[in-house]
Amino acid sequence: MIRTLILPLLLAAVAGVPAAAGTVSFDFATVGNAGNAADPQTGFGAVSYNYAISKHEVTNAQYTEFLNAVDPTGANSLALYNPSMSGNFGGIENTGATDGARYIAQAGREQNPVTFVSFFDAMRFTNWLHNGQGSGGTETGAYAIGSGVDEVRSADAKFWVPSEDEWYKAAYHDASAGTAGVYFDYATGSDSVPVSDQPGDDPGAVNYFNNDGAANGFNDGYAVSGSTSFPSSTNRFTDVGAYTGAASPYGTFDQNGNVWEWNEAVISSSFRGLRGGSWYNSSSGLRAADRVSGNPTLEFGIVGFRVATVPEPSSLLIGALAAVGLLLRRRV
Repeated sequence: MIRTLILPLLLAAVAGVPAAAGTVSFDFATVGNAGNAADPQTGFGAVSYNYAISKHEVTNAQYTEFLNAVDPTGANSLALYNPSMSGNFGGIENTGATDGARYIAQAGREQNPVTFVSFFDAMRFTNWLHNGQGSGGTETGAYAIGSGVDEVRSADAKFWVPSEDEWYKAAYHDASAGTAGVYFDYATGSDSVPVSDQPGDDPGAVNYFNNDGAANGFNDGYAVSGSTSFPSSTNRFTDVGAYTGAASPYGTFDQNGNVWEWNEAVISSSFRGLRGGSWYNSSSGLRAADRVSGNPTLEFGIVGFRVATVPEPSSLLIGALAAVGLLLRRRV
């Protein structure tokens, strides 16, 4: 049964956590309500501790800084750069310019989510963050790089790829429900199927494919183009956070649509988890119930990631002191 409720939303859910020191910085959303129950319909989402997750997917600009820091000569010995990133499904070029500046984000795509990144790339990126950026190493830190499925997050990790439960909770849990197992079907704080449309402040719009056959200005195919024709020569990505009215209850953006996102889950012993859907996929990929996976070496133009970290104590204190009302539709 679906019902509309006006519910308190703790500021802890959306309090910004200060970004890490270094060239690459993030806005983080604190995910409180430690010890919450899992979603009774899927079994996911229970997390026994507070944590923070980046409000946005890792961008081309951020990944470019990483590449220039750890691969200043452009040798690409760890295959952190996929040449397909320079095409229309990517956004980063290897120009062969001065060492330390060989990689550049394409103009106009700096704030698009990075794509063609494997789970290995995501782990190495978070290792680099853990090690302080700059000349920080990529092979140890949050993870000791191994086979792609045998890595276990270090207990003292400072940054990491979200676990499936961490990712799921940030996307679908009703932050105003405290530790109760109340979840939404979509990462927009709603059980209603999102609208496929260009960015704006519509709380029901995200970047995915939906064609309802009606000439009504939305759900006309691909969100950016508003057409069912495959956008082979146009940018089908949107800047992270562009859908300003479609945040999750904890204050994250684009956990539905834009790109699929890696999580730590090991599935069928040889794959890592992916969630959230993409610009290319239909609404089925957006649902809390939808769970997919990929080989940890998979690099594709619809796959990216975001990062998680330890929350700042101050952000939790702010959340404990105040609350705001938010009109939400939730599954009950």
